[in-house]
Amino acid sequence: MLTDKNDARQASFAELYEKTLKRVTEGQIVKGKVIAVHGREAIVDIGYKSEGILQLEELNDPASVKIGDEIEVLFESLDEESGMVILSKRKAERQKCWDDLVTTAREGSVVEGRIFKKVRGGFMVDIGMEAFLPASLVDVKPVKNLDQFLNQVFSFVIVKINHKRKNIVVSRKDYLEREKEATKSRMVKQLAVGQVIKGRVKNITDFGAFIDLGGIDGLLHITDLSWGRVAHPSEILNLGDDIEVMVIAIDKDNEKVSLGLKQITKSPWEGVDQKYAPGARIVGRVTNIVSYGAFVELEPGIEGLIHISELSWTKRISHPSEVLAVGSEVEAVILNVDRESRKISLGLKQMSASPWDNLAERYQAGDVIEGKVRNITDYGIFVELEPGIDGLIHISDMSWLKKVGHPSELVKKGETIRAKVLSLDPLGRKVSLGLKQLNEDPWVRLTQAIAPPGTSVRGRITKIVNFGIFVELDNGLEGLVHVSEMPHEKAQMLESSFRVGDSLHVYVLHVDNDNRKIALSLKGARESY
Repeated sequence: MLTDKNDARQASFAELYEKTLKRVTEGQIVKGKVIAVHGREAIVDIGYKSEGILQLEELNDPASVKIGDEIEVLFESLDEESGMVILSKRKAERQKCWDDLVTTAREGSVVEGRIFKKVRGGFMVDIGMEAFLPASLVDVKPVKNLDQFLNQVFSFVIVKINHKRKNIVVSRKDYLEREKEATKSRMVKQLAVGQVIKGRVKNITDFGAFIDLGGIDGLLHITDLSWGRVAHPSEILNLGDDIEVMVIAIDKDNEKVSLGLKQITKSPWEGVDQKYAPGARIVGRVTNIVSYGAFVELEPGIEGLIHISELSWTKRISHPSEVLAVGSEVEAVILNVDRESRKISLGLKQMSASPWDNLAERYQAGDVIEGKVRNITDYGIFVELEPGIDGLIHISDMSWLKKVGHPSELVKKGETIRAKVLSLDPLGRKVSLGLKQLNEDPWVRLTQAIAPPGTSVRGRITKIVNFGIFVELDNGLEGLVHVSEMPHEKAQMLESSFRVGDSLHVYVLHVDNDNRKIALSLKGARESY
């Protein structure tokens, strides 16, 4: 009976003892007390049914550990053979750091850490726990000497968190780019058009230079380098130059800044219309030649254009390079100044007298001239009287009798012909010539022979139109047979009834001397007209 009571008392004591023990699982962080130190190990009571073993090498200062110290460790595993619990201080710290990190940080968060070890493919970074920094994410630019980053403290962006493996990948490159963008946005908001700011030449291209303003790059276009002509930015700038520039435009949406160097100085175009007056003679240097003219520098920043038409009074110039060369000095006359558009028109031919000035001394109305056909148009031909002087023979002044469809029916380009001067207009630079005026107008004489209405004449068809046929009479005059003056069946079928070149007999209906028209008929003579 006594034995039974003792067994029951021992059983209840065992149950009570079990209840006092902690329920601890592997991977759990617990607090314990050092109860013994043996060599390189410490025995720690964590309130579990068996004590734990902690390797002292995991502590920062193993020699300072003493019995009674409280310590936070991780329950790593239970050694089945010894019945002892394996504890880890280092893994406890790592686990705690991991828990704290995933609680406060996410991918994209910024953390601070020290690069403490170089490994294959990059570095290990201490951010409270170990994180991997790929070599490609160390800097915004490729780095040749990676050792320079060892033991340096930087800010990083967490780019990946692997919860399963408890791995973290960080990037210094992302942090630098983020800071750069933040600085860029801040600077764009602070800058103002017209502001003069210091910068350094970062890059030079054919179209301009990029200037580092200390957080943002601005474009200094080649046209804003100087008031004068610049062939390439390297004529003025060198890489690394420290310069002052003016902010001339800001695109806040795209965070772009346009800069100007010439805008810091006064524009030479101010007061240019007072300095250069039309009619004045200037001496300048040819800076550029294009198909339509030559640009001449009057002074740095001031250029004028000699148009190809203003190069010579008499020569027919195909390209300005026939007369001028880049770099050559030239004397010219100012023709016009447009300060608002910053344009100056110059003339080279105005340096000598115009052949039009004394035209009336060389030609009079009624003079017969001989010249070469220089150009043929739909409305007439241009005949060269002398170099620089062309006269126009209008198509209406080419024949007294024939209706000319195109001037090329009578003359060819390059052909030398005779013509009569009809009028001179030196101010308008026009000379009117006539070809038919070389002979007397035969109209009155020729029409007298067919003047009586009803006269029968012969002719040849020269043209067929929808309203009738034109007939050239034997005496050279031309008349029209209207469809109303021909048999009905032929009027309905003009193209099949008549052919150009056919001879036929017609009757004169009416001669209009004022308008020089002759009406003909195929219906025969009339008693009255």
